[in-house]
Amino acid sequence: MSKELADLVFPNIDKTPEYYEELYPKRNLKEGAVVTRFAPSPTGFIHIGSLFTANFASRFARQTGGVYYLRIEDTDGKREVENGIPLIINGLKVFDVKFDEGPTDETHESGNYGPYIQSKRKEIYQAYAKSLVEKGLAYPCFCSEDELNEIREKQEKLKIRPGYYGQFARCRTMSEAQMIERIKNGEKFIIRLKSPGNPNKKVRYTDLIRGTIEFPENDQDIVIIKSDGLPTYHFAHAIDDHLMRTTHVIRGEEWLSSVPLHLQLFEMLGFEIPTYVHMPTIMKDDNGSKRKISKRKDPEAAASYYKENGIPKEAVLDYLLNILNSNYESWRKENPKASSYDFIISPEKISVSGAMFDLVKLADVSKNTIANFTAEEVYSQGLEWAEEFDKDLADLMKAHKDFTIGILNIERTGTKIRKDISKWSDLRENLEYLYDEVFFEKPHNDEWQNITDKEEIKSILTEYLNMYDENDDKDTWFNKIKDLSEKHGYAREVKEYKKNPENFKGHVGDVSTVIRVALTGRKNTPDLYEILKLMGKERIAKRFARI
Repeated sequence: MSKELADLVFPNIDKTPEYYEELYPKRNLKEGAVVTRFAPSPTGFIHIGSLFTANFASRFARQTGGVYYLRIEDTDGKREVENGIPLIINGLKVFDVKFDEGPTDETHESGNYGPYIQSKRKEIYQAYAKSLVEKGLAYPCFCSEDELNEIREKQEKLKIRPGYYGQFARCRTMSEAQMIERIKNGEKFIIRLKSPGNPNKKVRYTDLIRGTIEFPENDQDIVIIKSDGLPTYHFAHAIDDHLMRTTHVIRGEEWLSSVPLHLQLFEMLGFEIPTYVHMPTIMKDDNGSKRKISKRKDPEAAASYYKENGIPKEAVLDYLLNILNSNYESWRKENPKASSYDFIISPEKISVSGAMFDLVKLADVSKNTIANFTAEEVYSQGLEWAEEFDKDLADLMKAHKDFTIGILNIERTGTKIRKDISKWSDLRENLEYLYDEVFFEKPHNDEWQNITDKEEIKSILTEYLNMYDENDDKDTWFNKIKDLSEKHGYAREVKEYKKNPENFKGHVGDVSTVIRVALTGRKNTPDLYEILKLMGKERIAKRFARI
């Protein structure tokens, strides 16, 4: 090929690859620092698999003192959705995935290696494509859709692999004069790579997770510049990862089969090859068989699902680290209060098999996460969620702030920490019965247990209220319940009742259950002593009076 053809194909491109090499120099980073990126297409919500990968890439760069940047790959306009870029940025921000460089919205960005939106880098891609055409490493292709379909049909009949290669690459052997003439005649064309690959040969590379892998060389003459002048994903990613000085390309394992092509592109463009890191796919158990978690079938595939259901971001990130590194769970048990960013990620500890995603396990992780929050943190995060997703609850929480924090603080210290909240949407169930305006509005199906006689219940409540003193410590308080139990024919101790059940009507637990149910309508609540102290005698009397 010649400069004449290259100039004809790209008449408006006057900058060379050398210009861009100077414009985007190698980064001045300390030894061992890595540069990673998250490069989504603006096609909708953030997938949990994307969050899994983005979270790892972010932490890996951070722990080496490197750079993590966001790049928007929007060269396929047909797949874009409205507000696609803000959806990505805000969706990741929810989970503390922060970028050192990249778009901050659809019109602004930060960093010296931009533009970070591919559609704004059109001239850069064309400069490199022009250089390839000039060197005879790429060529214009004039094949119509009908011609490409004809090639595909012929390959299907011959039962050979499809594609534009070898004898099927019709425009590859066209003379330069013919190409020039057809362009001057105004015929539409695209630009294809002139692949030097031989599928009978193997290409080897070392993946940071999977070790050494072999694939047949790529021999497909792929499209690198489309008819609209924009690049294909493969071509753009090679140029961007090089010019943005990416050291580690971290992406999903679905891109494994593209590695031979990507290595070929880097070599043909004269670029240093980055380290590839192919993350395992997020899998789900579906009636005993494993399958990839699906946007269509699984609501939990959307990262937004966790915010809507009130699962704290800390719990989601903890769980993703659990399935990322096998040693994270034990580290978390040893460091329950530490930030997850104190944990050092080890790529070699990432399993190559699919990461199993389990909502039940996530709920357990979330319970432990919330158990380690202070009451004030539970209140503030819970209120923030309720403001958006449960306005009535938010109004109640704000109207009774101190009381709510007091309730949330019950059993939050000591050896037995309460773990009854696994997500903020559980707060209504855990709080509303304690607010008088809800308690007295709703009909009650009181969960009485062994003591069901209404007259006996009223007698126990009347006597208990007379002896109740808000200033009693817990031991004094419980001893009074024991005295009351004994007076009504119930054992003071459970073990005493179990030893001689024929001597008693029941035990102290039955009497305390009467008090609990009269006060709350429920048989299971946090610590009764603490609830009574928060309620105060006047409110206790009011609640008892409804029986």
